[in-house]
Amino acid sequence: MNSSSNPRRVFLVGPMGSGKTTVGRQLARLLNMKFLDLDLELEKRCGVEVSVIFEIEGEEGFRLRETAMLDELTRHDNIVLGTGGGSVIREENRRMLSERGLVVYLETSIGQQLARLARDTQRPLLQTPDRRQRLAGLAKQRNPLYGAVADITVPSENISPAAMAKRVASKILAFHKRK
Repeated sequence: MNSSSNPRRVFLVGPMGSGKTTVGRQLARLLNMKFLDLDLELEKRCGVEVSVIFEIEGEEGFRLRETAMLDELTRHDNIVLGTGGGSVIREENRRMLSERGLVVYLETSIGQQLARLARDTQRPLLQTPDRRQRLAGLAKQRNPLYGAVADITVPSENISPAAMAKRVASKILAFHKRK
């Protein structure tokens, strides 16, 4: 099954702070779908926060759990799924996303990420003295992967999450009309 044949599964990809959760919740409402957040579902299943999984199992252990959860969640219908920022690192994950639904990349600048994540103390990869440098490194590695897996890219701007959700919804509807 390719993404164009299944408009009832929308997968949001993009860096941390791009709005996958905030915009995703509103997008799900607009599309009359259920919203799921990959990291939150993983936390429910494990009973601890992602930061604790990272601390105990390291990034590799976390990525294995993330892949298993992604495999499970991408089989659900009528969902908007907000993925983790690093979900696209593994080729297996990118294949699941592109084969099982419509992938939307919420493209975001490092400046926007810094502003949106200024008070965030929970993300393991942000526990560094130079957040800008860390985000730039992640962007260099991950942005090409987001772009490659995406069916639709929506540049994030300094607009409200509701306005961004409407923009994404209209792009999804336009994409499916072309198919």
